[in-house]
Amino acid sequence: MLYSTLAIFSGLLTLASTAVCRPRADMCSVAALSSGLGSNATVLSATFVAAGGSFGEGTANPAFPINPTHLPATCAVLVNVTTTSTSSFRFGLFLPTTTWNERYLTVGNGGFSGGINWLDMGAGLQYGFAVASTDMGHNSSIFDLSWALNQPEKRNDFGYRATHGTTVIAKSLVRTFYGSAPKYSYYSGCSTGGRQGLKSAQVYPEDFNGMLVGAPAYWTKRLQTWTTKLGLYNLPETGPNHVGAEMFPVLAAEAIRQCDAVDGVTDGIISAPQKCKFNPATLSCNSTQTTNCLSSAQLQTIQNVYSDYTINGQLAFPGLELGSEAQWAVLLSGSTPNPLGYEYIQDFLLNDPNWPFESYDDSLVALADKLDPGSCTADNYAAMAGYQKRGGKVLMYHGQSDGLISTRSSTHFYESVASTLGIGGTKGLNSWFRFFLVPGMQHCTGTAVDAPWYFAGGNQAGAVGTDVFSVPGFTDAKHDALMALMQWTENGTPVDNIIATTWKNSTDPSSGVLKQRPLCPYPSEAVYKGSGDVNAAASWKCS
Repeated sequence: MLYSTLAIFSGLLTLASTAVCRPRADMCSVAALSSGLGSNATVLSATFVAAGGSFGEGTANPAFPINPTHLPATCAVLVNVTTTSTSSFRFGLFLPTTTWNERYLTVGNGGFSGGINWLDMGAGLQYGFAVASTDMGHNSSIFDLSWALNQPEKRNDFGYRATHGTTVIAKSLVRTFYGSAPKYSYYSGCSTGGRQGLKSAQVYPEDFNGMLVGAPAYWTKRLQTWTTKLGLYNLPETGPNHVGAEMFPVLAAEAIRQCDAVDGVTDGIISAPQKCKFNPATLSCNSTQTTNCLSSAQLQTIQNVYSDYTINGQLAFPGLELGSEAQWAVLLSGSTPNPLGYEYIQDFLLNDPNWPFESYDDSLVALADKLDPGSCTADNYAAMAGYQKRGGKVLMYHGQSDGLISTRSSTHFYESVASTLGIGGTKGLNSWFRFFLVPGMQHCTGTAVDAPWYFAGGNQAGAVGTDVFSVPGFTDAKHDALMALMQWTENGTPVDNIIATTWKNSTDPSSGVLKQRPLCPYPSEAVYKGSGDVNAAASWKCS
């Protein structure tokens, strides 16, 4: 769907005046943009894209092979940056040539992929941002970690260096192109993209004024070891403990049957999993139930998946949440654990591609804690104070039906920042850092239970179209988390709730709105008022 410039303005005029920029026609050129760059940065190309056009790398970019379409007129720039004798990264930059909102945006990546996220860049461009994304120093799909084997400098680019370098150099190009620096700088990303944002806040707090952080894979050294441990719970495939993927929908339905109404509303969505005393033994096999049932060994596997991973009584990583079962196949199917886990151990931690995942033991967690290859992990909770002191704002969110990264890992991050900074618990964070749980949302995008999940978070626009931005039909700070972040950062308007949306076809806005519901800042939650349409946001309040 194509949105006009007028539609963009209608939502953004309340945030700040929108600048009309008309850079010289020759500014979209390698020669013009190269002036002032350091010797380690090279402008590879500068391409003018007419209004309504498309830009990207297609299948040459395995991480993000789908190009954005119906772009506003822009100068599309590709830059290479050399970081060491054995490492370099590229980044893409869209510079709007007709209307610039005088702001800059970096968008994040996913998994261990290497690729420029042109699709999220396209969504950012629709707001009027000058927007950039890095390939993080390599070219690979989400589940391919082989690029990291014996490559410590490439790991550093992935861990922190490429995101920061992109942001610094892209801002320099913005100044060159427009003749002025951006008034505000923002970040938006989910999963690894969320990790990139939190790492930036801790190491380079000057880079961004506001950050939208989704389902962050911030605890890399623990997340990837847990991913391996989790997969091993359900292996070998021939073992009595193995639960086949065909049972996951059965388990999901039973979880909804037992836990749906705990929040006071029967709507097919588990909104309060922490309040449910789920008993999977109701699915036990017996003399009368011999199919779609679980043996005692399989029930133990299920319990292991839900339970926190602990070592000597200490938390190593939280377990998956009730309601996440529809996405379990990603980490719990096949003859091996997910490669995000065991290839991290092979290619990052041990530099041994032949390491057998069957030999996993808890000592690898301690080793990962010690080495943290690439300095990927963003668990320096105390360092968040530096971002706060600079006036930065963070909106973080996590789907409660996420089957790839435990929802409770984000809760752990938020509570750890609060306790480490010692500023009155989580309420003490409200002035600059707010966290939103999203009932029924899976990993970054989507839902299996018709839950409201869309609010213009990282990767979300691309999940519903190649030319979508903001929230179709609701381009305002009440429904759009990025716009809410801008209002909070620039005008001091706190984000007391964000209205999430889903449609009759959950990934097709043209099908019509099915449900809307407010998301509430943790630890508050959305509560039905007791009257009115349960599918309307006005029937709910944060409590």
